[in-house]
Amino acid sequence: MNSLLTSRQQKSICSQLGSVRLQLLYKASIHGFTGPAFHQRCDNRCPTVSVGYNASGYVFGGFTKQPFSQSGHYVNDDQAFLFTFSGEKLLKYPVTTPANAVRMIANSGPYFGEALVLVNGSKAVVYSSPGNYYNFTAAEMHGNDLNLTECEVYQVEETTELERPWRSINWESQNKKELMESIKMYKPTISSVSQARVLLIGPVGAGKSSFFNSINSVFRGHVTSQAIAGSSTTSLTTQFRTFSVKAGREGKSLPIIFCDTMGLEESRGAGLDIDDINSILKGHLPDRYQFNPSAPLHSEAHSYRKSPGLNDKIHCVAYVIDACKISIMPAKLEEKLAAVRKKVNLMGIPQIVLLTKADEACPLVKEDVKNIYKSGYIKEMMQEVSARLGVPVSCVVPVKNYCEELELDQSCDILLLSAVMQILRFTDNYFDEISDQLSTTDVKE
Repeated sequence: MNSLLTSRQQKSICSQLGSVRLQLLYKASIHGFTGPAFHQRCDNRCPTVSVGYNASGYVFGGFTKQPFSQSGHYVNDDQAFLFTFSGEKLLKYPVTTPANAVRMIANSGPYFGEALVLVNGSKAVVYSSPGNYYNFTAAEMHGNDLNLTECEVYQVEETTELERPWRSINWESQNKKELMESIKMYKPTISSVSQARVLLIGPVGAGKSSFFNSINSVFRGHVTSQAIAGSSTTSLTTQFRTFSVKAGREGKSLPIIFCDTMGLEESRGAGLDIDDINSILKGHLPDRYQFNPSAPLHSEAHSYRKSPGLNDKIHCVAYVIDACKISIMPAKLEEKLAAVRKKVNLMGIPQIVLLTKADEACPLVKEDVKNIYKSGYIKEMMQEVSARLGVPVSCVVPVKNYCEELELDQSCDILLLSAVMQILRFTDNYFDEISDQLSTTDVKE
């Protein structure tokens, strides 16, 4: 689910509530413009921000610290307020009768006293009656357009700052130089392999292509965009691509190749096919192979690489997961990831999780990337993705990709380079296993 609230609108709302972030719980266009659909997703969750959108371009709603229910009763909330946006400016209307701040109605969505109701009577409409427990003007609130095009409900979550970082990281410029040099000098422990091949797998929009672009940017010395990246409901990557990172504009390629794929999608016949992943892991897919979501590459196809060497195989798998969407990851998508992990485990390939968009998920990190391991929320997200994907927390690394910046940031660079170093360490584990197998075979012979 993608939020309709802009980052500025979210920031404006959060500024009224302290050091918090918004987690999307309910989206009427997906879950249904009905009271039962709203209550199924939102009951017993608090505090919450409810937002309505209409065709006239108005964005409006309300905040309550009380949990929703279907009791039919009014509940007291002296902190409740309604709001609307005038451009980017938030206009706030505090509750005037706290005892009647919110009413719990089964057949409707968020019900703020008798003043404002979103999804009224299980219809995509607004009920509005200014002066009943909240004072506002209808024209200012929603332009008298009572038809909803969307309704969203967000849970308000505190972003606690830990006393000290729970992972240590050196943010000095010297560390950046040392990390870059270590990556440049890296050599696989098996002489027949010249570059470590890392497969990036993740849901659509998680930031796979952006991760490669970001690493490339660090070594180029400026923000680049070689791999196709952006925002879309379907994968922008339609080919299997292998990308080398160069040390500078005309520098030589680094000893690591990032393999980019179509994004995973929850529905069948869409996104990356699980059988294609098998072919990728084993090295059968050539660069620029055009994916067909409805049919995997057949072993008799002209482009199928029938006898791949160790150089062609995947040496490490990096799951790219959006930190903002862990809690609302669809069950079918989670099942697809589990199926992928099963295949990867069977082949003995090491796995790491890149937790992207950490800055969008947590205001503390947005304020300063160096807060990433002081954020209690990011730590919780890392623990949650660890549990959902079945990997240790030590295999989860949060990063911030370059998405809207025009200039590089040292702290962001160090975080990205640290992730690459961890990937190379995991890749060494794979080569160690291969070396042990080769040694055992030689002894037997």
